[in-house]
Amino acid sequence: MIAVLAFAFGYLLGSIPFGLLLTRAAGGPDIRAIGSGNIGATNVLRTGNKALAAATLLCDMLKGAVAVLAAARYGPDPALAAALGAFLGHLFPVWLKFKGGKGVATYIGLLIGLHWPAALFFCVVWLAVAAATRYSSLAALIASALTPLAIWYIGLPSVAALFLLLTVLLWFMHRANIARLLNGSEGKIGAKASMTN
Repeated sequence: MIAVLAFAFGYLLGSIPFGLLLTRAAGGPDIRAIGSGNIGATNVLRTGNKALAAATLLCDMLKGAVAVLAAARYGPDPALAAALGAFLGHLFPVWLKFKGGKGVATYIGLLIGLHWPAALFFCVVWLAVAAATRYSSLAALIASALTPLAIWYIGLPSVAALFLLLTVLLWFMHRANIARLLNGSEGKIGAKASMTN
C-alpha cells in the first residue's frame, strides 16, 4: 500500500508541467506550439530564453529528486515506486491530456535521488556527446543507454532494472528525434525554432 501511495505521489509531482507554466508566466508563447512541441527544457531553449530553459531543467530535475527522497523515508521499494510514478507523470501528465515531456531532466533528478554518482555519470556522458555533436537528443539517448549498465556494474540491480525500463520509455519518447537524426534534420543545441504548424 505504501508503494502504491508513493507511486501516486510521484505521478502527481512528476506531472507538474514546469516548462509550460514558466513560459506562460514569463509571457512567452505556448511551448507546445514551438519546435518539437514538448514541454521540456530543450524545447524551452528553442524559444531563445536561456534563463527559462535553465529554470525548467532545474524544476524538472527537482520534481524527480524530491519524489524519490520523500518516498525513500519509507524504504527502497517506495522510493523506486515514486521514481517510476514521477517519470510517467512527466511523460504522460493527466492535466495535458497525457502529452508531456521526453523525460531527460526528470531522469537525471531520479538518478540524483536514488544514487547521485549515476547522475554524475549520465551528465558527463551527456556533456561529452553534446559537445562533440551539438545534438541534445543524441547525447540523451547515449547517456541513458549507458546509465543502466553503469548502475548494474556498481551492484544496484533493482535500480538498474528500473532505469532500463525508464531508458526504454525515454527512447520511445525520442522516436521522432531518432528519425530526424537518421535523416539529418534534427535541430542542434542553440538553434532557435519556429512555430510549428
